[in-house]
Amino acid sequence: MTHRSGPDLDWLLESLIQRIPRTRCAVLLSSDGLVKAAHGTQTDTADALAAAASAIYALARGLASAIGDQGNVRQIVAEVGDHVVLVATGGEGARLLVAAERDADLTVLGYEMASLAKSVGTHLATPTRHVPTPTSDR
Repeated sequence: MTHRSGPDLDWLLESLIQRIPRTRCAVLLSSDGLVKAAHGTQTDTADALAAAASAIYALARGLASAIGDQGNVRQIVAEVGDHVVLVATGGEGARLLVAAERDADLTVLGYEMASLAKSVGTHLATPTRHVPTPTSDR
């Protein structure tokens, strides 16, 4: 199920996809894997991509920690079949996934993703969720 909150950001993703040839879809997700915006894919697929992107991002953070690097994960590139999938930081608490055909220009794609995150990162940010603590009525 796709969960959305805040402003409609689908148009940002649509613009990104239209600017870069051979790009198929884009999903903006919260760090815990909930879809915030998507373009170029069905709702169920966007949900699956968001969950996978969140997991891949967590694995990359674990890898960084294992090699002694405490820096932030900036970008992950996965080649799958005839496609590539890039996952990048999309603002505080947010990730951006873009899928493209294998022969897409990854340099331009990575640059455009980083530019999008930098220029509108505050709008892409996802606030940390807080679990309310139960109160006792004694």
